[in-house]
Amino acid sequence: MEANEVKTRIDGLKPGMFVSKLDRPWIETPFLLEGVLLESSEQIETLRQCCGYVYVDINKGLSPDTRYVISDGGEAGCKPGEEPATENAPGDVAQNEYEQLRRRRYEDITTFADELPAARKIKEKLDLSLMRVLNDVKVGGTLDIVTVKAGVEEVVSSIIRNPSALSLLVQLERSDDYTYGRALSTSVWCAQFGRRLGLEHEGISELGLGGMLLDIGKVKLPGALLNKKGTINADEISLLHRHVDFSVRILAKTQALPVGVLRMVATHHERADGSGYPEGLKNGEIPIFGRIAGIVDNYDAMTAKRPYTDIVLTPHDAIVELYNSRGVLFQPELIEQFIQTVGLYPAGSLIEFETGEVGVVIAVNEMKRLHPTVMLILGRDKRPLAQFTTIDLALRPEKELRVAKALPRGAYGIKMEELFL
Repeated sequence: MEANEVKTRIDGLKPGMFVSKLDRPWIETPFLLEGVLLESSEQIETLRQCCGYVYVDINKGLSPDTRYVISDGGEAGCKPGEEPATENAPGDVAQNEYEQLRRRRYEDITTFADELPAARKIKEKLDLSLMRVLNDVKVGGTLDIVTVKAGVEEVVSSIIRNPSALSLLVQLERSDDYTYGRALSTSVWCAQFGRRLGLEHEGISELGLGGMLLDIGKVKLPGALLNKKGTINADEISLLHRHVDFSVRILAKTQALPVGVLRMVATHHERADGSGYPEGLKNGEIPIFGRIAGIVDNYDAMTAKRPYTDIVLTPHDAIVELYNSRGVLFQPELIEQFIQTVGLYPAGSLIEFETGEVGVVIAVNEMKRLHPTVMLILGRDKRPLAQFTTIDLALRPEKELRVAKALPRGAYGIKMEELFL
């Protein structure tokens, strides 16, 4: 518990207080994601129905009356000196290990509209330079780490200024080259995750660099295997798994590469329960950047079009899959932080409202993850609107526009890549 957080009974809540933690995971409640500024008695009643107590952040809102404050112990089943039970990662991974990375809190310093042109230039430049770098490695050349680092630095700077613009573009304008397309998107997600975790600029850059290079070893695999459609047999799976070893070999020969990046790439397919590869590491045996990369890589793979399957999950469905894997494949706290990073409806998601309109998410609201900023593109009759309208759902009464469901890419004939040209 942070020094600014006060444990309090539900009876002590009132509008104007900021609830920062619950006595259970946020996603098991109607609020779903952490952090809510109380604005109505209805919200308090909802908390009363699902929680025994909560934590109030007195730096972000009103303080509770001391009559309702719960000291360490006595109530809610806690023994003196004990904190309430929380969902720890399996084994010996410290619950708050990721919090040790936190050094600062970031706020957007540009608007989405202002950052979008800059993000597009960064992506266009990377489309050329990174493709060349990967092709050079494929034919036996050395990795041009200077060019890769320069590209990652531009990605990180854009993400720090405003994370929505570049993350939206890489989802809307995915390259036909599977390896390259995923290199860029995993780099962007890693950088955005690092921003959310509060890393310093250098740490975010290291995460972004690792994300860019996660699967560089795949350039050494046969093209026929990478592009194979249909079922992959056991021998082919074994060969695919060797891309980790190929990646490590390539990076081990690269000058001026942070050792943390090498370890991140080497361990991003390891899993908390030991079911991963190549070493079958468990829990705290996996470096934290490797654990972060594993989550990002898994999410990006589920939402990308892969040669061997027609199944592409919506970002929302991929988030649900990740949440269901917490405590087994991935560290629960990191899963919840990643959900905080991308939201339940990440940038680039197509969503349909209960009233029939369809829109694309262009920005995630940090405090209200169920209420992103959306650009409406289809009316209730599913016809394109004459003029697209941008709406911040956090500023609109829920009864006016409520999300009914996430839509798959291409729903209603929408060509996402043409929306922001």
